[in-house]
Amino acid sequence: MKFELRVNGRQFQVDVDPDTPLLWVLRDHLQLTGTKFGCGKGLCGSCTVHLDRRAARACVTPVSAVAESEITTIEGLASRDGSEVQDAWVAEQAPQCGYCQPGMIMATAALLDRHAAPSDEEIDKSITNLCRCGSYPRIRRAIHRAAQARGGAGGGTTRRSEESEEEEGTKRGDA
Repeated sequence: MKFELRVNGRQFQVDVDPDTPLLWVLRDHLQLTGTKFGCGKGLCGSCTVHLDRRAARACVTPVSAVAESEITTIEGLASRDGSEVQDAWVAEQAPQCGYCQPGMIMATAALLDRHAAPSDEEIDKSITNLCRCGSYPRIRRAIHRAAQARGGAGGGTTRRSEESEEEEGTKRGDA
């Protein structure tokens, strides 16, 4: 079946089964490989994209459900207004292996679209993506930095020592 998709501001036509996950349409048909495959069940968030500026898991979203949506991938985020998030990621050295980072960045940009200065609690509630390397403390700092760069107040986070950050990672099972 043919579908018209608007991805990163451009129109595409694909001929795929209606149940084909958006992830595979993006990667295999449109050659947009920044969106990653992680779990295939919508749990890890590596496949996060934006549908009408809201975070969505592309591995469990059928292409038939997004034909009327504006789809943004990591490749299109900077041109849309996500460069502050990407810049904050670099400044805070958030990625370690980097595999989950496109999804984390996409989830963060969607959060900042809804909350200009999210608190730590709002971050924990909204960013449910998994990072096997345990770089959550750096990711949180990057989110607050991006919020400040976008004009938010930064959410009132407190800087913690590296020791307490490592302890936090161990408590979450990330170490």
